[in-house]
Amino acid sequence: MGDPKKLHKKYETPRHPWEASRIEAERPLMKGYGLKNKKEIWKAQSLLRKFTRQAKSLSTIKTKHDENERQQLLNRVIKLGLLKQGQNREDVLELNVRDILNRRLQTLIVKHKLVKTPKQARQLIVHGHIAVGGQKITVPSYLVSLEEESKIGFLQNSSFNNPEHPEIILIKQASSDIKEQEEKEVIDTKRAKETKK
Repeated sequence: MGDPKKLHKKYETPRHPWEASRIEAERPLMKGYGLKNKKEIWKAQSLLRKFTRQAKSLSTIKTKHDENERQQLLNRVIKLGLLKQGQNREDVLELNVRDILNRRLQTLIVKHKLVKTPKQARQLIVHGHIAVGGQKITVPSYLVSLEEESKIGFLQNSSFNNPEHPEIILIKQASSDIKEQEEKEVIDTKRAKETKK
């Protein structure tokens, strides 16, 4: 059974540590998602590998147990928001690492415009300012289910809950500036199309 105090690795490391192509592919993921180290990418890859292996092994259904297992796999993947309702086992095989990284709490906080950058999101989570459904979460890699996504916010007793907090004011200004810039780009593209006609 093993020592209950000893934590086991939740990821598989690459076979070779110095693969140039893999290192180049990991660099934009590290920067884009504000990851602390490569272990976070490897954890996402291991979870993805687990899903794909299970989907491949369930390609031929022989018993009722296999059908139940396939349904459980699909339910879990749909619950995590990796697939939409009605998609099937073949769609599980098409998932990639970015799909998993997009469901992390750290990424969703940036998406919901609660913070400006992924690094700031990570800091607020680790410092205990973020809650999901009223429950404090201090793990940036926490995978948020579809049900929980609408319940992401600041912890009730967090100083960031105050609308007068200087950082909240800056975040609101930044998001309004981005919105104005997006609207301006839409207008510019419409004008460019009209002038081409």
